[in-house]
Amino acid sequence: MGEWDINWAAWAPVILLVLGFIAFCMVDLARHDVRYLPKWVWAIICCASVPMGGIVYLLIGKDHVGNSLQDST
Repeated sequence: MGEWDINWAAWAPVILLVLGFIAFCMVDLARHDVRYLPKWVWAIICCASVPMGGIVYLLIGKDHVGNSLQDST
C-alpha cells in the first residue's frame, strides 16, 4: 500500500455523518425562519464550514421564537 492510500472503510462513517448534518441543516433552513442573514447566505455558511457553519446557524441564525413556516399553515 502506498503512502496516500485511503482507508475508505474508516472514513465512510465520518463522511456519512457530515453529509447527514449538512442535509439536516438544509432541511431545517428550508422549514424555519432565520435571523441576521438571508437563507442563501446561511446555506453557504453551513456547506462551506462543516461542522462549525451548521452549529453557528443552529445556535445563532435559526429563529427560535416559533415563527416557523409550519406554524403559518
